[in-house]
Amino acid sequence: MSASHQETIATAAERASRYRWLICGLLFAATAINYIDRQMIGVLKPVLQADLGWSETEYGDIVFWFQAAYAIGFLAMGRFMDRVGARVGYAVAFTFWNLAHIAHGFVSGIVQFAAARFALGIGEAGNFPAGLKVVAEWFPQRERAFAVGLFNAGANVGAIVTPLLVPAIALTYGWRAAFIATGVASLVWVIAWLCIYRRPEEHPKVSPDELALIRSDPVQPAGQLPWRRLFAVRQTWAYAIPKFCTDPIWWMFLFWLPDFLGKRYGLDLKSFGPPLVVIYVMSDVGSIVGGWASSRLMRSGWSANAARKVTMLGCALAVVPIFIVQSVDQLWLAVVLIGLATAGHQAFSANLLTLPSDLFPRSAVGSVVGIGGMAGAIGGMLIAKFVGYVLDTTGSYTAIFTLAALAYWVALLAFHWVSPRLEPARLDRMEAHSQ
Repeated sequence: MSASHQETIATAAERASRYRWLICGLLFAATAINYIDRQMIGVLKPVLQADLGWSETEYGDIVFWFQAAYAIGFLAMGRFMDRVGARVGYAVAFTFWNLAHIAHGFVSGIVQFAAARFALGIGEAGNFPAGLKVVAEWFPQRERAFAVGLFNAGANVGAIVTPLLVPAIALTYGWRAAFIATGVASLVWVIAWLCIYRRPEEHPKVSPDELALIRSDPVQPAGQLPWRRLFAVRQTWAYAIPKFCTDPIWWMFLFWLPDFLGKRYGLDLKSFGPPLVVIYVMSDVGSIVGGWASSRLMRSGWSANAARKVTMLGCALAVVPIFIVQSVDQLWLAVVLIGLATAGHQAFSANLLTLPSDLFPRSAVGSVVGIGGMAGAIGGMLIAKFVGYVLDTTGSYTAIFTLAALAYWVALLAFHWVSPRLEPARLDRMEAHSQ
């Protein structure tokens, strides 16, 4: 990049309006709601198991079917977002998953509950393809990791709100009311989204300088790309393989952490709220710091390749102590170690989630995110079966936490092996070669 072009970008940044951060706020809110909806089953697990008579394996099966739907939905939703755009696509996905969430309050029996979870998985799969497509449209590359870190922090806010809000509703009005009330209240977001969101070029609140900053990266090709071209490039697998390795660990935390705290430290629906809040506040900090760190390194002159990978290395180190948690007798020491691991995951993810927009043109971001999300959900299906089996046979989380400690190292090594220089996909060359 020439010195004159850098000066132009710096001038635009100084004069730019900041409407893009309001858009990031909408993504944050949607992600928080997304995680309230998906985490409620973990928080209510003791009540649901007592009321509906599930075994650990049956609970794992319910999580498995959610993950199966999430895998299918992620692939389909990524393509859907590229076809219809983020404004309509996000609204459709959000509405669908909230209706599925509300339906949980009307089911009886394991089959109906699993069906509601399957529908929830299909809809919730639209959140990240839409959100990352929006970030690619609204932020220049040097701000994307920070923007992703901010909106991804909504996952942790959702995880914080859930153990504080949901037990109070469930203990007062019953678990069915908890699903219905949170789902109905969340539909307000769709109205706000449709009223506020437009593409930057079409938005009256975006100044010319802000638009110049947003579009300061090199011009990217337009037009939708066929699946065969996306699956044929290494850059797709540089994103999908780490997602397969690390997403299941986050799912494990969401769906089994309240259960671990209950069984290991005797906590219940009334008492595991504060430990979960501390864990997910630490996760929030990790998400924001992880995105900020690589963005800061890039502003200091580091390449995207070095900034992303060095930051992710630090994140992998933060997760390692999780393997001893099963043997820790002090609750709050265990909470700190778990919080460090979840913070490491979220910081790792803030950088991983920027890769589609680093490596692909905007027209392909939703589809690539869908492929990676599908890979992560398939990993989630496997870990659901694994955790259910381990707990039914051993009753211990030792093997589960050991797997968590190793997963990020495997992901980082695979990422570096597949994409050692983090070079963007040259889809135009592939097309010329195929012709």
